[in-house]
Amino acid sequence: MTDGTPRSHGRLAISASIKPRALMDHNPRLKGAWTAKIVTLFPDAFPGTLGLSLTGKALDMGLWALETIDLRSFGEGRHRNVDDSPAGGGAGMVLRADVVARALDQAAIGTPQDRARWPVIYLSPRGRRFDQATARRLSQSEGITLLCGRFEGVDERVLEAYGVEEISLGDFVLTGGEIAAQALIDATVRLIPRVLGNQASTEEESFSDGLLEHPQFTRPTVWEGRAIPEVLQSGHHAKIADWRRAEAERLTKERRPDLWRAWCALHGADPDEDREL
Repeated sequence: MTDGTPRSHGRLAISASIKPRALMDHNPRLKGAWTAKIVTLFPDAFPGTLGLSLTGKALDMGLWALETIDLRSFGEGRHRNVDDSPAGGGAGMVLRADVVARALDQAAIGTPQDRARWPVIYLSPRGRRFDQATARRLSQSEGITLLCGRFEGVDERVLEAYGVEEISLGDFVLTGGEIAAQALIDATVRLIPRVLGNQASTEEESFSDGLLEHPQFTRPTVWEGRAIPEVLQSGHHAKIADWRRAEAERLTKERRPDLWRAWCALHGADPDEDREL
């Protein structure tokens, strides 16, 4: 698109500033649906995997909505340039503050200025690491705007001027923020009521209480000589709950010492003490 108009996916609100994508015109958005607005050089990357499975079904049902804003359409000159050389020299290119600002202004139309109600996020390896608590916080907002970076990053001035929050998926570097944006949205959207259809699933899974999830088993009872643990076949719910908790603690201690130390500190436990696992 070349006019700066955001693309939209799923059900769409009727708004003078937003033009629905043609394929979705028959499918108006439910009022008040949680919305992700994505500023990107590659709007065709969306919805991607977000349009599949339960998140895709929820998107079609209007439980949440997705809008893409093509950064290129806000570029400078005949060639719609969005980047320039880094001040002070160095390799690569940097997204221009004025170009990004125009895109963020477009994304801000119809959204609250309060960042608690509508966070504006830049996917960046230098940001605070994304975790389940952050996903829960974002799911409780009215929506989010995500800025997908490219090249060597974004002019610092626009991040400061717009109060942009920086979030990282981990200690690694991607070629752009689109994949990270999809992961962040997926982790957030699944916490929205009715998206998964089973609230217990989000309450019992990994990280919900600071521990990794316990091992899971299903039929057949014996496979390749390996049997399901006897306690899970006992029908004794209290013993099953105790076993699952012990396994979650064991796995967390073995595989994620950082999470284990944090969990122990929260519960006043000694991380080096052998618990009854």
